[in-house]
Parts: sequence; structure tokens; C-alpha cells
Amino acid sequence: MEDTEKILTKTEWLEKSRAKTDQKYGCYPDKRDIQTHIKNGLIILDKPKGPTSHQAAAWVRDIFDLKKAGHSGTLDPGVTGVLPVLLENATKIIPALVRGKKEYICLMQLHTGIPQKQIMETAKLFTGKIEQMPPVKCAVKRELRTREIYSLDILEIEERYVLFRAETEAGTYIRTLCTDFGKKLKTTAHMQELRRTKAGSLPEEQSHTLQDIKDAYEFYKEEKNEKYLRDIIKPLEAGVSHIPKIIIKDSAISAICHGAPLHIGGIAKHTKDIKKDELIAIMSLKGELVALGNSTMDSKTIQKNKTGIASRVLRVIMPENTYPRTW
Repeated sequence: MEDTEKILTKTEWLEKSRAKTDQKYGCYPDKRDIQTHIKNGLIILDKPKGPTSHQAAAWVRDIFDLKKAGHSGTLDPGVTGVLPVLLENATKIIPALVRGKKEYICLMQLHTGIPQKQIMETAKLFTGKIEQMPPVKCAVKRELRTREIYSLDILEIEERYVLFRAETEAGTYIRTLCTDFGKKLKTTAHMQELRRTKAGSLPEEQSHTLQDIKDAYEFYKEEKNEKYLRDIIKPLEAGVSHIPKIIIKDSAISAICHGAPLHIGGIAKHTKDIKKDELIAIMSLKGELVALGNSTMDSKTIQKNKTGIASRVLRVIMPENTYPRTW
């Protein structure tokens, strides 16, 4: 049977106490029956140009005849690429995905000719912390905001067109970045084309078109073959692979599912990168996502202390009666 380290992306764990899981309760994410898998699934949609993100998610919902589906990280109608779509119960993890880093490939058009060397030098000014004013047509309040650009690499320059790749903090406006880039060059510029290539840890290489999704589901219904559908739909746990994690004992799961805070005594192991007061994933020993929490201690403190509250629950993901009540 696969252990947690093989199910989850991160493998560097600090063991707090030895614990085993009871095979009678819960289920390894990749062992869920297909209907449960769908209703706890995540799809990396390759959003086409044209529809809104909301419409694209609604189309996925309708393909599976589900009650609800949501998406993380809105893309404008004219933008293509990675759009995480969450099905049924998986919509609960949207807060974790929204906060993840984003990666884009952008084609920017400058409105006057600028020497390539000057463009390359200016690009260096747009890494690190920058200030942005959200666009006029935007759902958020228009006030100056600080965002971080982790990298901005110029891929190609042809006449007045500049192709670049940017890895950014969530909430960064690439359209505004292009406008500000032009101002630094003492000209004007606009975003010509944009594609998102990564959201959190979800890459475009694992994305699928609406037609792919429809075909896989029809093949499953006609042939009772789950293979292609399982290739497309990931367990919701894939959506939290980019955030720190605490793995808890079976005996602690029911209390967490009822909203109780996580005490150190219930911890089996945790990742090394937990900081105080940040979003974390609370997982079972089988790799199931139990809840999203807010850490009240960092990794070193958790490892050092024998008592105390390590995290408070923000959102319960697992159904309450999955594991037996022991409290």
C-alpha cells in the first residue's frame, strides 16, 4: 500500500511520534471509487480564449452533471492556459490554490522602437517587490498594492514585440505589468497575448482541453473504462501540494472534522517549512486532506514542544464520520 510520502509531493518530514493507520477507515486518495474520485476531484483545465473562467468551470460541471464546480485564479476571457477547476467537495480547497504562485508567458507590444539592451536592463527592475494599481475594469478596490515578481525572463524580442516568462505572487496583474514596463522605457506598451503556464504546483503539461474531458467521460460511460478519466481528474490533495503540511494520527481526525484545534499530541509528522500564522494542510496518514488550518507554531516549535495547539481549523474538507470518534 502506498504511504503518505508517495502520495504527496513533498517528502521531507519531521517525525513527531510513531503512528499507524487503520485500514478499515478512510481511503488512500488514488484508491477512491470513480464516483467519489470525481466528486473530490481537481482538473487542470487548458482554458480556451473566449469564455470567462466562470463559464469554463460551468461547462466542466455540466459534463459530469454535478451540482457545483469552482475555479481558482480567474483568467480574463482573452487569456488561455492553466485554470484549476474543482469538482463538488474539492471546491473547499479553493483558498489554498488562490494563494499559490502563478507563472505566465506574455507577448507584450511596445509602441515605439526600443534598443534590446535597454529592454533587457529594464526587465531586471521588475523582479522582487513591485507596486501595482489594479486595472480600471477590475473586481477589487483600486488602490496601490505590493506584489512580488519572483522571476521575469525575456525569451525573445522581435521589433516591437517582447516575449517574456514571469513567475509571480498571486494577485499580480500582467496587463498592468506591461503598462508599467512601457512607462519605465519612457513609452507606452500593452499586453498582446497571455497564457498562464502554472498555478501553484499545477503545470500546463498536465492540463486538458474541454474536449479531452468530454471524450474521457463519454468513453468511461460507454466502455466502463476509468483509465483516461483518472488521468484527467486528480485527487483534490494535488491542490495542496505547494503548502506546508501536518500529518495527524487516526485518533485525531474525528475531532478535527468537528472543528477542534489540532493539539501537538495528535501529530504524527510534519513538513520542515511551517511558519507561524500561515495556511497549512492537515492530512491523514493515508494522505487524505482532512482540513485546511492556520498554524499557531512553526516547525521547530512543533518539534520541540510536547503540548499546545499547533493549528486551528479554517475549513474542514473530510466528511465528519470518515474515521471513528475517539473523544
